[in-house]
Amino acid sequence: MGRKFTKFLSLGFLMASFTLVLNACSGKKQGTSSQNKKDSIALITDSNGINDQSFNQAAWAGFKDYGKEHNFKQGKGYQYFQSSSATDYTPNFNQAAKSGYQTIFGIGYMLKDSVKAAAKKNPKKNFVIVDDVITGQKNVASVTFKSNESSYLGGVAAAYSTKTNKVGFIGGAKSAIIDTFEAGFKQGVKDAAKAQHKKINVSVQYIGNFTSNDKAKSIAQSMYANKCDVVFQAAGSAGSGVFQEAKALNQTKPESNKVWVIGVDVDQKNLGNYKTKDGKKANFTLTSVLKGLNVATKSLADDAAKGKFPGGKHLVYSLKGNGVSITKGNLTPKAWLAVEKAKQQIVSGKITVAQN
Repeated sequence: MGRKFTKFLSLGFLMASFTLVLNACSGKKQGTSSQNKKDSIALITDSNGINDQSFNQAAWAGFKDYGKEHNFKQGKGYQYFQSSSATDYTPNFNQAAKSGYQTIFGIGYMLKDSVKAAAKKNPKKNFVIVDDVITGQKNVASVTFKSNESSYLGGVAAAYSTKTNKVGFIGGAKSAIIDTFEAGFKQGVKDAAKAQHKKINVSVQYIGNFTSNDKAKSIAQSMYANKCDVVFQAAGSAGSGVFQEAKALNQTKPESNKVWVIGVDVDQKNLGNYKTKDGKKANFTLTSVLKGLNVATKSLADDAAKGKFPGGKHLVYSLKGNGVSITKGNLTPKAWLAVEKAKQQIVSGKITVAQN
């Protein structure tokens, strides 16, 4: 009995030890085993959140494409960390690094200081700042976009679509980044107006942030009341307020007399769906000025996975290579032809677009 009992204890101990080894290998945290690999990526949003119909959502689209290509599931190889306010930025970077993600993206210029601090604290991790430039840190890649170029095309589209010869620009927070949208748009309107022998007025107003939908709606209401019939919004999630006002107004008007919105960052055509005064389905998103965050995030993730992360470099995405672009949307053939011609002239260097 004693010998059999000893064998039973030994067998039980071996089985228990084997179970412990298995548990240790599988990891307690979801996706821990994947996140320790060089191909794992994480995204830190700004305070607009992942479903902002704009900047963060565009970046996340690139993440999802990357995950699909690598057969990753969300939380196992790629993930986002959502920030409710600026105080969440640094904790989110720390959590992403602690969770084992190798390449961590900060989406938006407001995250610049947090990216710098996290990169210094985690020298063996890769970091990306989008819409700003960080120098002197070899584990940080900087990504910016020539949004002035795509906004120029938005200005051309507006100039060829307005019936009142009055258009508007609504920005989020006043900053160097949004200045490029405004500058490009105004130059595009001016050049296209000249080509048509017209004088087109551009009204410009800023919300002061990227979250106040009500203020955006109020500004749009004022612009439409002052006869602007095309409004370009570069206001993050606050831009939904512009769409809300246009929808409310268009529902009271015949379709032939509707006002338009130009979307930003992602194709915002779906936000322009509405029913006319007589119950017909229609759409008022004239076009969308796109920023290729999906292209940039996936490209950088691919480079990192291959061991070719461009640390210390500043990558600039422009109309050349479709780093920025514009949708055909509801543009007339004449307007689209003018947009295509302007694009070719920018890419060839015949037109130089101002940045501010």
